[in-house]
Parts: sequence; C-alpha cells; structure tokens
Amino acid sequence: MSDKRLTGNEGEDLAADILMKQGYRIVTKNYRSIFGEIDIIAEDKDYLVFIEVKRRKGQNFGTSLEAINSRKKLHIIRSAQVYLKANHCLNRRVRFDVVGIDGDNVKVIKHAFGDDR
Repeated sequence: MSDKRLTGNEGEDLAADILMKQGYRIVTKNYRSIFGEIDIIAEDKDYLVFIEVKRRKGQNFGTSLEAINSRKKLHIIRSAQVYLKANHCLNRRVRFDVVGIDGDNVKVIKHAFGDDR
C-alpha cells in the first residue's frame, strides 16, 4: 500500500486497525472539543489512551513524529481533560500515544508526551 493513496481518515483507520491488533479497544474517533480534535481515544489494559495520528508523504518537512509540536500537545491534553470531565472518568489512568505514518512505515509510540497517571 502506498501512503500517497491515504487520506487523513484512511490514515486514522489504518492506525486504528494496527492499534486493535496490538490489543487496544477503540472508544471513539475524531473527538472534538473547544481546544481541538483527538484522532483516536482507546483503552489499552487499564489506561484510557488519547492518540494523535500523524502521517507524512515525504520527509521534506520532517517525519510524522516531528510534526507534533508543543502547541499541538497542549491542545490534545486540554481536549483530553474536557473528555475526562464530560465522561465522568477523571479517576482513570491516562496516557498519550502517537502513531506516526511515514510512507509504509508505521510507528506506535506509547507514553509519547504528557504526565501519565
């Protein structure tokens, strides 16, 4: 499969398939808050995991993982806080993972950022 054929949603679908094969249970996709969007929210063992999916067709602007800057991380963390409060799960252990897709290479980074509880 060539990455050039993947749209944003197809990249997220690919990431969700890979995560499910690794034992994650997808809770929701494309969660929106006033702070932005979280691509995938899933459960992995006793963690509620907020997952950012990034893909790059080429490396002219860096790798997919390099595209997640501190501002983006802050928006994801704030959106996660909104989700946790709205869904009455403030006591859950949370984690922030990233799925980077560069061409045919897919990398899942657990505990990618944030202070996990």
